[in-house]
Amino acid sequence: MIQIFWRWYEKNLKANVALASFLFTWQIFHLIWLTLHVVAGRLFGAPLITLNGFWENVIILVDYAEIPALVSVSLIYINELRKQYSFKSLLYLIFLNSQWLHILWITDEFVIEHLSGAHPGYFPLWLAWVAIGIDYLELPVIYDTIRQALK
Repeated sequence: MIQIFWRWYEKNLKANVALASFLFTWQIFHLIWLTLHVVAGRLFGAPLITLNGFWENVIILVDYAEIPALVSVSLIYINELRKQYSFKSLLYLIFLNSQWLHILWITDEFVIEHLSGAHPGYFPLWLAWVAIGIDYLELPVIYDTIRQALK
């Protein structure tokens, strides 16, 4: 079954990389929101943007799109590693899959509550900054995925 999957994946590589790139590119909007709302709010005392209603729902959907994006982009780097070992592919796979820690454990709500001082402090404040740093590990992978899709 695994060989059948990889044959199909290779046969449709361009489409798979394009879809993965499209899904993952949406995370740029989440990172912009994270920077302008969460990080700016902590650094400057007030967020530079605040999303409500429709736009807040859009950013939530973009955030949930991260799950299929992580799976589809991980397949790109697993496929590369399957063919030939590359430190870059392994590193990007680690960057990508560190996002699961962020998604499943350190949610955006946790980060916002900690940075705003609304959370009672079950975890240290530095952990919220670690969660934000994990989010930004997507940037080199997003760039590389877009670059591959454009080839």
